[in-house]
Amino acid sequence: MPRPAYTGEQIRQAEAPLLEAGEGDRLMRRAAGQLAAVCRRVLRLGGGTVYGRRVAVLTGPGNNGGDALFAAADLARRGAAVTLLHTLGTPHAAGLAAALSAGCRRVDIAQAPSHLGAADLVIDGVFGTGAKPQLPEDLVRLIRVWQASSARSEGQITVAVDVPTGIDASTGRSAQAAVQADWTVTFGGLKTGLFTGAGARASGRVVLAPIGLDFSDTVPDAWVYKRSDLRELVKAPTGEDHKYTRGVVGICAGSADYPGAAVLCTNAAVAAGAGMVRITGDERLRSAVTSHVPEAVAADGRVQVWAVGPGSPGSDRTEAAFSSGEPVIADAGALDHLPERLPAGSIITPHAGELERLLKARGHSVQRSQIEQDQLRWARTAARELDAVVLLKGHRTVIAEPDGTVHLPPAGSANLATAGSGDVLTGVLAALLAERAAAKGHLEPGVTAVTAAAAVLLHGRAGKSATHASGLPRAVEQAVLKARAR
Repeated sequence: MPRPAYTGEQIRQAEAPLLEAGEGDRLMRRAAGQLAAVCRRVLRLGGGTVYGRRVAVLTGPGNNGGDALFAAADLARRGAAVTLLHTLGTPHAAGLAAALSAGCRRVDIAQAPSHLGAADLVIDGVFGTGAKPQLPEDLVRLIRVWQASSARSEGQITVAVDVPTGIDASTGRSAQAAVQADWTVTFGGLKTGLFTGAGARASGRVVLAPIGLDFSDTVPDAWVYKRSDLRELVKAPTGEDHKYTRGVVGICAGSADYPGAAVLCTNAAVAAGAGMVRITGDERLRSAVTSHVPEAVAADGRVQVWAVGPGSPGSDRTEAAFSSGEPVIADAGALDHLPERLPAGSIITPHAGELERLLKARGHSVQRSQIEQDQLRWARTAARELDAVVLLKGHRTVIAEPDGTVHLPPAGSANLATAGSGDVLTGVLAALLAERAAAKGHLEPGVTAVTAAAAVLLHGRAGKSATHASGLPRAVEQAVLKARAR
């Protein structure tokens, strides 16, 4: 199931009681021990060893630097050739003493490029949870020179300590430059910024190293999903189920110019397991859909969730869905016809450009590039103002509830970057949400958001088995069957 993630401030608040009780040294030693264990593990990948390997350690002035220095001491005692490169401020005294005593060699920062270029492993311990994405110019230059070097393409491994330098732990925003890690060992609790925006790209594989922090009274800032969570989120039908208990989806999609959007959306809803799918539109559009999806019902009747907008359907059809009182998934063209208040349990699914247009219509001065750089802020803004769940599509999708809680599924396959892929996602989401609506009757924002995350996971898994949108529904069906077979 999804794991909780926290802001940098929440992490510091959880650390505070332990630090006040004099537990700081114990926390650092425990963190450093787990960091060292991951470094040993990555050095041994593929049958390698620690002995004789070249390790460069970038350190800064705080506890992150101390963690890195104690880990450096561990690697040196095991035979690694460890070079210490202190970037700014005063190094952690006890950590530096331990590293030098273990045989690490301290080198002037002016020699950093050559040592970084020669290293098998680089430990990035410059800044951690408390840092903001604004770095000194000399550090920016060093990071850029190192990251552009040939060493990065020749198998060098970078392990970031807690948070990659240049990344904001709470938002995932990046400084002028940021370390691109292969692994990030993060302490105490997951940080939201490691799973969104530039932070998600910079963090590589994230390993959580528990150090005894207590979050029992802390409301998570975000929920982070793994691909394996799909097994718990996709429900298999039982012997007592029938088409109405499995959810009835209404599709308000397609137009004369874009009939394929209705076909893709309907096909995806059927493939994802909807009990029944009803389609709206003129006779020509309905015939186009039923010729491809014969189980689709071209007649009015009971609907538990509406999927509205793919292929820019007419405003009359859209308004009828919004006024039905049932939850609505508003995508594409429907985003230009949102009512003042959406029905309970509804969700909108814009990409950054659509969200820019929607927010500008509500008085915000924002550009698409700003939304892409700070997805959390703008998804939360829209969710709060619309009092509805927002699924902001992109390389890393962000799902925001009106109370600010976000859900962060992993990135999908690059195969999904094709026309019609979003229409398929809308159909998948409609099927899963209708099933929840049939079971619960009333959808709370949290249920809608978790269901949206499940749809993104399912869509992402299907993207690994299809190269175009027309192939996605079949891949969705196979992904559903695999998830049910747990």
